[in-house]
Amino acid sequence: MITKFDSSYYGTVDMEKLGYTGTPINERSYSKEQLAGALHKAVAYAKCMDERGFNTFWMAEHHFQPEGTELIPNLLMMAMHLCGVTKNIKIGCGFNVVPMWHPLRLAEDYAMADVLTGGRVIFGVARGYHTREVESFGAPLTDQEANREIFEEGVDILFKAFEGKPFAHKGKYYTIPPEVPYRGYTLKEITLVPAPERLPVECWQPIQSGSDRAFDFMARHGISGMIGGGSAEGGAVDKHMTGFQAAYARRGVKLELGERLALGFQFHIAKSREEGMREAAKHYEENMKMFGELRLVRALSDEQIAAMRDPKLAATTKLPTIEDAVKAGGFLTGTAADIVEQLKAVEKRYPGIDRVVCSTPLGTPLAVQLEDLDRFAAEVIPAFRTAKIAAAAE
Repeated sequence: MITKFDSSYYGTVDMEKLGYTGTPINERSYSKEQLAGALHKAVAYAKCMDERGFNTFWMAEHHFQPEGTELIPNLLMMAMHLCGVTKNIKIGCGFNVVPMWHPLRLAEDYAMADVLTGGRVIFGVARGYHTREVESFGAPLTDQEANREIFEEGVDILFKAFEGKPFAHKGKYYTIPPEVPYRGYTLKEITLVPAPERLPVECWQPIQSGSDRAFDFMARHGISGMIGGGSAEGGAVDKHMTGFQAAYARRGVKLELGERLALGFQFHIAKSREEGMREAAKHYEENMKMFGELRLVRALSDEQIAAMRDPKLAATTKLPTIEDAVKAGGFLTGTAADIVEQLKAVEKRYPGIDRVVCSTPLGTPLAVQLEDLDRFAAEVIPAFRTAKIAAAAE
């Protein structure tokens, strides 16, 4: 049963000339003031969610984007600020890119956030997908195997550190601590101070390829998974659901289908499904231009990606449409009743699912985002809370 309604926001500037025939992503450039202003937009988004009873506001860690698309470089710093200007909402790290961090620094920063916010910050980890970001911080990404290795070793260290007990680690990429003299003895162990107060640490990870190796790693650490975007539209949800469930089963943990998983959707509420698609089409296309280029929508061909880069080619190539996304179930639109119906079907198909992340696509103006959040809270969420009360009374 769906009980947690979340949303996510990357932090973007106000964009113009949207869609496949609009300005290419690589040609967008904004002023220092406009780029900084995206942080204030994120604050407004989180406050709106908090006032309307959403569960968690998810942000993504990204760097070096003068194009104005993803502008929150430090999730834990932002989370600390947001917890100070909101009252109840949780703040989700979706996600900290582990290869770009020293794992002890990341563990310390999260532990501080956990202690000082009383557990309102949810931890998350990822491998990264922008070469400009990951490689600029000295970590591998073009070498995918090395990227996976350093990610897995980093996460292993994080979970050792979170225990708040003396520990040591010797691996391919990290030796912790270095054996150096310290106050009259040789350093052999190190302790994270402070450690998180809430153990085990709730941790989330995005699901993209859905390999057995990735699922087994998640199950080993008790990590939850988020499925969304290209995965949802590519028809891979069932495969990811069963693969994740099987990995936990291999460790002796029986999960209902969808348990410990969240499904991500884009959405827009309108007078009808047709009007919703018409109003959101350009924003959906802008979203595809951003993520298709980065190979996060696996079904795209090289020809389609080239056409997204050049507006002159857009009319000559069949590109994904919002109609495709609505039909596939990745984009929810229409009246609030339409969206309730779609989410009820998801709930029925995956009985273990208890969390959905419903977000507006890239380039949606803040005023439209806030109106959508307001209507979602007033007209969609109550349909599920009423059902929960009824179920509890039976």
